[in-house]
Amino acid sequence: MDVVTLGNEREGVLKEKATLISDINEEIEKIVQAMIEAMIESDGIGLAGPQVDYPKKIFITRAPGDETRIFINPEIIQTSLDIVPYEEGCLSIPGVFAEIMRPEAITIQAWNEKGKPFRLDAEGILARVIQHEYDHLKGVLFIDHLNDKKKQRVLKMYNRRNNR
Repeated sequence: MDVVTLGNEREGVLKEKATLISDINEEIEKIVQAMIEAMIESDGIGLAGPQVDYPKKIFITRAPGDETRIFINPEIIQTSLDIVPYEEGCLSIPGVFAEIMRPEAITIQAWNEKGKPFRLDAEGILARVIQHEYDHLKGVLFIDHLNDKKKQRVLKMYNRRNNR
């Protein structure tokens, strides 16, 4: 399973809004396993369905010091008022990073890979990764949080690194 990157002919999927998964079945189980493998092979800490050309509401995380987590049809239901900066990168825009402001803590509800609903309170790096991956389900990349000047600078750096 390949990760879709900017400049790839499939990059349009990165700007699409993902759709709900109606049934947890064998296909979803296979996709989850393939996504976990792709994330690990890419040395990532999160991966969303749209990043592997699967525009459904699913993402996985593996924040430092945390277990691998699967989120199906997630919804962030609460965010903290504390907004903090942190440098982010993305497997779909490899090799470039930018400081992004996000809430320090969140509460999310979703289904796990067995179709069981759960709720999770997360803070720190796990909250950051969850918000980043959740954005992918809305067709939002981390660079979309930057002002135009910073976004253009990051894209220019990305294009230079990739000989575009």
